[in-house]
Amino acid sequence: MPPTETVLTPRFQEKREAVLAAAARQFNQEGVKGATLADIAASVGLVTTSVTYYYRKKEDLATACFLRAIAAHEALTREAARAPGVAERLAAFFRLHAGLLAAIDAGTQPPMMLFNDLRALPEPQQTEVFEAYTNLFRGLRALFKAPETAAWSRDELNARTHLVMSSAHWVRSWIHRFELDDYPRVAARVTEILLNGLAGAGATFPDDAGFADLPLPEAPGGTEEAFLRAATELVNEQGYRGASVDKISARLNVTKGSFYHHNETKHDLISACFERSFAVLRGTLAAAEASSGPGWLRLCSGAAAVLRFQLSERGPLLRSTATSALPDQAQREQVRRTIGRLIERITSVVVDGMMDGSIRPLDSAIAAQVLFAQINAASELPRWVPAANTENVFRLYLKPSLLGVLCPP
Repeated sequence: MPPTETVLTPRFQEKREAVLAAAARQFNQEGVKGATLADIAASVGLVTTSVTYYYRKKEDLATACFLRAIAAHEALTREAARAPGVAERLAAFFRLHAGLLAAIDAGTQPPMMLFNDLRALPEPQQTEVFEAYTNLFRGLRALFKAPETAAWSRDELNARTHLVMSSAHWVRSWIHRFELDDYPRVAARVTEILLNGLAGAGATFPDDAGFADLPLPEAPGGTEEAFLRAATELVNEQGYRGASVDKISARLNVTKGSFYHHNETKHDLISACFERSFAVLRGTLAAAEASSGPGWLRLCSGAAAVLRFQLSERGPLLRSTATSALPDQAQREQVRRTIGRLIERITSVVVDGMMDGSIRPLDSAIAAQVLFAQINAASELPRWVPAANTENVFRLYLKPSLLGVLCPP
């Protein structure tokens, strides 16, 4: 951290803000493990020693960037908390959040650190940042405080807060497709979908027996599957560069020699992890498209199948946010294009439901983005709801995702 004896002159603060903005930009692009102090310094016309005057280590700089982003989001929740009811508070939060993103994209607000690589920090920085992020989560959960939610359990509140937070984080990855002055409208539509869900008139959330048993792609089995799961978990936690051969091998309790016996390179293994995740999503969507019944039921069954996979022994899927730390720009763009195409397929199922009346009229493209964010983030649900499993995830998580976060538990 900056020297405590330094007088925080306007010039000092201006330089430090420039360093934080440059660091946020580099960390977002390269990941915490991939970005270097030299690159950060060069991007603002400084030498590395000038950066270390403000932040002695890269981990200290990353911590400062995370805490700065968390503080900015906490300010949004505090402002939103002034609204009278839950729906109004959530609408205010997303409206303010869209305003922050518009200011960043317009260049009137400095870049803000993404929350992709929180777990890539070493100790003690990781504990410091996670405590701050948990406080942010609690602030967002407090927006649900109302007489009508007083009887909800902690698990129910946490699951719905995770739905809201995941949706907000993912908005940042796609809202740039819209004009800046359209950001408030996008925020209003995201909020409306979160509050009211997707079900059309007369459509109800199916009981366990009502979900179509959609087939998932066959697992490769054996050692290959074990390496894929271990690598996926580590990339989700620590990004591409944080998921080293040593760490993957240690998680499986095998030697590096064993790793290279089964895998040509780490890059090949991580690429296979992406393909595995895409195969699950692609296969599930294809099965949902081909199944019988109204679009609403096919959407419910497809989402349920992916959630079941996420929390099963075969899970998780790679988080979409892992894309940002891929070292190869071409692969990064290819992965993003694939994610975009899969979201278009979700949109198609939503449109099918709108056409047959089982899904209400809404912005299908935005609904697909919201649903993708929530399904993709389900791999982290056990952090906030330790009791979440394949048996209760439909009631705790999928039901408010599809019927609205204020639907009765």
